[in-house]
Amino acid sequence: MTQTEPSACLFCRIARGEIPSKRVYEDDDLVVFHDIRPAAPVHLLIVPRRHIDSLITAEPGDQALLGKMTLLAPRLAQENGATDGFRLVVNNGPGGGQEVSHLHFHVLGGPRPWR
Repeated sequence: MTQTEPSACLFCRIARGEIPSKRVYEDDDLVVFHDIRPAAPVHLLIVPRRHIDSLITAEPGDQALLGKMTLLAPRLAQENGATDGFRLVVNNGPGGGQEVSHLHFHVLGGPRPWR
């Protein structure tokens, strides 16, 4: 997987507010927004503000951030309408379906069936 420079990275630009997004949560570490091509009625992206290419390149020092992302998912899923459960998906590398080279968690839920 080709590493992306933070200055050119789509999700870094969204986190910096250079590209608009429909945000549902943000703090010093994370930005969470609706996916522009939702695959489910609830489709959020949890994105760290700091550029990390993927779980493949995450380091032991990222453990607290990864935990924060994981623990935030259930709350935001429920608050956004996935009251009967959700999926947490993390694509890694081109072979794993990752389209943007910036670590992000997909939170998918809502009434089924999904596309």
